[in-house]
Amino acid sequence: MYQVITMYGDNEPWWFFEEWQEDIQETATFEDFDAAVAYYEHRWSELQKTNTYSNAKHNFLSAFWKDQDERWCEECDDYLQQYWGLALLKDDQPLTVDSRKEFYETANYSGKAKRCKRLEQGA
Repeated sequence: MYQVITMYGDNEPWWFFEEWQEDIQETATFEDFDAAVAYYEHRWSELQKTNTYSNAKHNFLSAFWKDQDERWCEECDDYLQQYWGLALLKDDQPLTVDSRKEFYETANYSGKAKRCKRLEQGA
């Protein structure tokens, strides 16, 4: 089974940090790879239109964000960028096939994104 997952949270979708599933906003399930790709491309276009920046990996993992979309993090005493993530998975695992180049070669992103320093310290 293939899943197209839309996430929203502190991290881009390719990190798969512990408890990453808590950020899932929507899951669409497909038996056919081509149908999953078509839906992924549809969601990619929607997210691209509503966000300023995007970044992607070659295997159907994309992140979208806007500068003003942040949340205050008490633990790190700073604002954290919030991301819309889009992932096409097979049996809940990242794919090993490449997406079309226009999905990962046309990334536009700012250097502003940051992670909670508390996570880096292993807290």
